[in-house]
This record gives sequence, C-alpha cells and structure tokens, in this order.
Amino acid sequence: MATEVRVPTLGESVTEATVATWFKQPGDTVAVDEMLCELETDKVTVEVPSPVAGTLGEIVAAEGDTVGVDALLASISESGEAAPEKPKSEAKPAKADKGDKDDKGGKDTGKDKTPAKGGGDTVDVMVPTLGESVSEATVSTWFKQVGDSVAQDEMLCELETDKVSVEVPAPAAGVLAEILAEEGSTVEANAKLARISGSADGAVDPAPRPQAEEAQDSSEDQASGKDVENAPSAEKMMAEAGLDASQVKGTGRDGRIMKEDVQKAIAAGTSEPRTSAPATQASEAKPAASAPRAPVPADDAAREERVKMTRLRQTIARRLKEAQNTAAILTTYNEVDMGAVMDLRSTYKDEFEKKHGVRLGFMSFFTKACVHALKEVPEVNAEIDGTDVVYKNFVHMGVAAGTPQGLVVPVIRDVDSKSFAQIEKEIGEKGKRARDGKLSMAEMQGGTFTLSNGGVYGSLMSSPILNPPQSGILGMHKIQERPMVVGGEIVIRPMMYLALSYDHRIVDGKGAVTFLVRVKEALEDPRRLLMDL
Repeated sequence: MATEVRVPTLGESVTEATVATWFKQPGDTVAVDEMLCELETDKVTVEVPSPVAGTLGEIVAAEGDTVGVDALLASISESGEAAPEKPKSEAKPAKADKGDKDDKGGKDTGKDKTPAKGGGDTVDVMVPTLGESVSEATVSTWFKQVGDSVAQDEMLCELETDKVSVEVPAPAAGVLAEILAEEGSTVEANAKLARISGSADGAVDPAPRPQAEEAQDSSEDQASGKDVENAPSAEKMMAEAGLDASQVKGTGRDGRIMKEDVQKAIAAGTSEPRTSAPATQASEAKPAASAPRAPVPADDAAREERVKMTRLRQTIARRLKEAQNTAAILTTYNEVDMGAVMDLRSTYKDEFEKKHGVRLGFMSFFTKACVHALKEVPEVNAEIDGTDVVYKNFVHMGVAAGTPQGLVVPVIRDVDSKSFAQIEKEIGEKGKRARDGKLSMAEMQGGTFTLSNGGVYGSLMSSPILNPPQSGILGMHKIQERPMVVGGEIVIRPMMYLALSYDHRIVDGKGAVTFLVRVKEALEDPRRLLMDL
C-alpha cells in the first residue's frame, strides 16, 4: 500500500512553495518522521517529514518545482515493519543523501555509503548553505588531513565566499577518509568536500604524525598555558608566521585566539610571516595574471611575492568596477561646522551612556540627518530596476566598515524608526561582528543608502563610489579646525567636508545639492531634527 506525501500548511497567506532539496531518492528506505525534502516559501523554509516507514517511491515534484498547499510531492510504499534506525554515524547525513552533484557535475545517487576499511560506514561532508544568491565558494584552509581523527562538530575546513568566511564542521565523529576538494579549489553549494569513515572498530587509523610536529604542538600547548582551543585558522596562520600563542592576545571567548588576532599581531610587527610557501601555492593556483606582464629582471623577481586575491577582494573589485560602468556617478561637496554636534555630545554623553549603556558617537547624528534629508529628496533613497524607478518608503542604512579582510557594508534596518541609542548599539554591534568576520549574508543585503566614514583613517576629502543598486552614498571625513568667517569675524571652527556621490541617471543636481544642504543644516543645528525642519 502506498502513502501519499503532500505539501503541509505553509502559514497564513502563503499559498505556494518551491521544492528546494530532496534528501531522499526513489528506492531509499525511510523511517517515520525522517526528513524527505525541504520547501522554500517567501518567508520560511519548511521541512517535510515522512508520514510512515517504508520505501520512497515516485517523486512527483522535483527540485525547483513550485507546488501549492496539499499538492502531491511523492509516494511511500509501506513496509511490514518500521525501517531500522540508522547508525549513529549517519545521524547527520544533512544533505549527504541529496543526490549531490560531484566535482564533475555528475549526479550522485545519494546512496554513497561506502564501507570504510575497518567496516564503518562513511558520511559525506557537504558545502553548507552559503547564503542568498551565493552559489559557490573557495576552499581556503583544511584544518584536518586524511587519516586524522575528528570529533562531531569539530571544524574541518574554512570556505571563502564573496562576503564571508564559513567554517565547515564534521557532521559525525570518525576518521577523515578522503578530501575531495583541495585548498584553492572552487566548489558549488551542496557539493561534496570530503568523506568521514565511521568510528567502528577497525576503522582507518590516523596517519602517524612526524615527531617534530608532535614536539612542536606539545611546546605550543605548554607555552600557551591554557586549555582553550584556538580557532584552527588562527593556528595555521600562527604556524606560517612563526608566532607562538603567547605572543598573540586572544579576543575570542575565554581568551580564544581568532584569525583576526593573529593578523593584528603580524601587523603590529611581532614577527614577519613566512610567505614563501603561500606565495608558491598561490602561484600554482593561478600561474598567470589576467593581463600580460612586462618581463621582470631576475633580481626584482626574487623580491616579489604573488598572492591570490581573496574572494572578498575579488568581489569588491568587481562590484566597484560594475558601479562605475553602470551608474552615472557624480559627486557634490559641502562642508559642515561640527561645533553644535560636538557641544551637544559633550553635554549629554555621560548621561547617555549611563542610561543606554552605549557611547554617544557621531554616526547616529549623521544617520538621523540623512533620514531627515531623504524624506525631502526620496530619489536619493531609490534605485533603478530596468526602466522603472523603485522608491523606498523606508531607510535601511548601510554603514561601510573596514576589516582586515576588506570593506564590508553591514545594514542597519529601518533606521528611520530607531532612536539614537538603538542606532549606536546596532552600529557598534555590527561593526564588531564585521571585524570578527561573523556577519551573515542577510546582514549585508537590502541597504537603500550608505554612509562611509573615511575620517576615522584621517581622510580630509574623497569621492565615495556607489554601492549598487543604491543611488546615493555620503562620505564623511576628518574633523579639522580651520579659520572661518562667522558674523564678520575670523574664528577657528571644527569643520568637516561632506561628499555625496549619486547616480545622475535618477538624481538631478538640484536634488543632490538639496540633500547635502539639509544634512548640513541638521548637523549645524540639531534642534531641526527635533522640530522636523
């Protein structure tokens, strides 16, 4: 007797969904409540469990199909008794039984459970979900080698996407039997990275490590004097840089050393990184540059270093060039007297921090001033979609942040409805997450306007580049005392240059100048924000 598997109730006002992933294939044995497939709606992801134990028969709705509520997805042939429970090593097949594409694009049957040498089953290590619109990643670092023992959820490797770094944990305990994607290779979402053999008796023994390596590890453990396990990427970078754990100050939980901590130690001049090996590896990964290079004398070539660009840096370069090629970018400038904001901040900063638990900075003033100006000049907060102009009746403010990995733009959502304290807290929290490389893709998408503060690095004047598809970005700069004429007298005032870059296809010069003047007025007299003037 066959039992039908149908689309469950998806939620209020949701009438259809897309079949995202099948975890089982026709002919696979399934247990009651075992996940069969995953559906995606406009708002949520829904997993569909098996209503009975048996064998999966025909799949009616394939991956990518759009189905309505109660639509038929598949059928299950019931067995005489419940299917046997899966071994522990298969407790997290998560996307290992999905009919994954292998490295050559072929279709996997989803049944690749090859017995290990010692009789234990194998579990596939898959590329995790990378985020909306992200379809591939680069394998940057393997923390384990073939033959190493791994614990469940122990980090195996690190992937780099266009925006963030993703650490891949082990889905089960066992021994790393095979690495399918080497460092430097590009993998697609849901591709296979490696295989882990089960921890059954007689499983593959870990490959013996050289005595020198064991001695080095032992000395590092003794030198660190703590039981906290550092980030694997940090361990690798310290080894390459010739750093000891005692030379690096950890900022992670319980003093854990993170990758960024090592980068800061290297930048501070603690030691010079050993770059010969990585440079050679990068040269092998991409032996030729995108454009022909002039011959380099032998003595100069020996002093050169070739390092492959990270995916984040490649994406930054591509998007900035796309912005220049697509938008009609024009920049208009003005200057603002920051005296009133500085006086207001000085007067209330202690009370503000005591009440809200966060320091009162300049960013909340600029954010509020921009929101005020965007209401009057809405085209600066709009975007072009084909032949349409899409006006946004909300403000999602992107705040550009420099990190050791490159420039990222976390987004503070609905800043037009947030208080000064809420804005300061979110900017501080997202800035810290950006520096730690912990921002998710969702936190960097959907911005409608961007603030870029080059003043923190000492920039006096610059022309920011648009962050597509946005139509405006405001550049803030260094506050510098300059002689100004006020009331017929020359006085020294704290001045800042402001630069608004905008897309001239949608924003006229009058609108851009008006926007910048409104920002200037609001900052020079913050009471205007209170009175909505």
